[in-house]
Amino acid sequence: MEFFRIKRDIPFMRHALVLNAVSFITFLAAVFFLVTRGLHLSIEFTGGTVLEVQYAEAADLPKVREIVESLQLGDVQVQNFGTSRDVLIRIPLRGEAKQSELVGQVFGRLCAAEGGTVGRQESVTAQGEAVSREVCTAGSEEPLKLQRSEFVGPQVGSELARDGALALAATIAGIMIYLAFRFEWKFAVAGIIANLHDVVIILGFFAFFQWEFSLSVLAAVLAVLGYSVNESVVIFDRIREAFRKYRKMTTPQVIDHAITSTISRTVITHGSTQVMVLSMLLFGGPTLHYFSLALTIGICFGIYSSVFVAAAVAMWLGVKREDLVKPSRKETDPNDPNAGAVV
Repeated sequence: MEFFRIKRDIPFMRHALVLNAVSFITFLAAVFFLVTRGLHLSIEFTGGTVLEVQYAEAADLPKVREIVESLQLGDVQVQNFGTSRDVLIRIPLRGEAKQSELVGQVFGRLCAAEGGTVGRQESVTAQGEAVSREVCTAGSEEPLKLQRSEFVGPQVGSELARDGALALAATIAGIMIYLAFRFEWKFAVAGIIANLHDVVIILGFFAFFQWEFSLSVLAAVLAVLGYSVNESVVIFDRIREAFRKYRKMTTPQVIDHAITSTISRTVITHGSTQVMVLSMLLFGGPTLHYFSLALTIGICFGIYSSVFVAAAVAMWLGVKREDLVKPSRKETDPNDPNAGAVV
């Protein structure tokens, strides 16, 4: 399926050196910000307290956020989840503060803002165990309920960070092995450089703007890896087909032809995906904000890296027709007068 067709090949590789220099400078800038500023990790990595509060009516998020921030507990996060009545509050690790005291302080202030008072309610679980939980009452009504509270320790956070790094490394290794078997080691090296380029630039954006890096953002980075390598594989496959079909073309000309012939597909696939991601970014709320933001950056740079990084690096590594297409017996037979002829 083609949205449009370009009849004349665009000479992308003519400007490969300049474009690769721009990529290298951008990559170095991202590394610089990562080293100097670091990532603003969420409590999933650093540890902290999580509260789930349910209001009787739709929650006023700005009001809730203002109340929690007035307690000066650090960089707190307040967002809806599930329904407009449910509010998730994340509080960073607070030294030696006890979780029960912290939860009681936050829930008490929210309850007071609704004109209620905090009490305790005894209940029995399905297993027959007696439990006590805090409730907010205003007359005969409960303006809000404390659904759940839990503490994420720093040890658990460090384990998540380590497991996330291992998942990223395993994904990169798997992509490299796949490309080496599917095509050729030069394409594997080019593809992994392009993928690392995308990942580091996404992390550089998050370090520069100090956006929160959470597990959902890590999931977006892993998704970008797969998305970017898919575009690179399509271009690599077209390069292999062009080497078989156009034997008089030089390597830069073959790469230009392969990229030009995939532009229509790139516009269709990336354009439709970007529309969906932008919808999540604009209308998904705080829960999906940084996830969709990471995907938006990754998709844009994924297109760039597949064309101007992966393909160009493969060219610099000296990929040629013999690397991808085995010569026929007629071409290699020294006794054949037509050996080496171009058909």
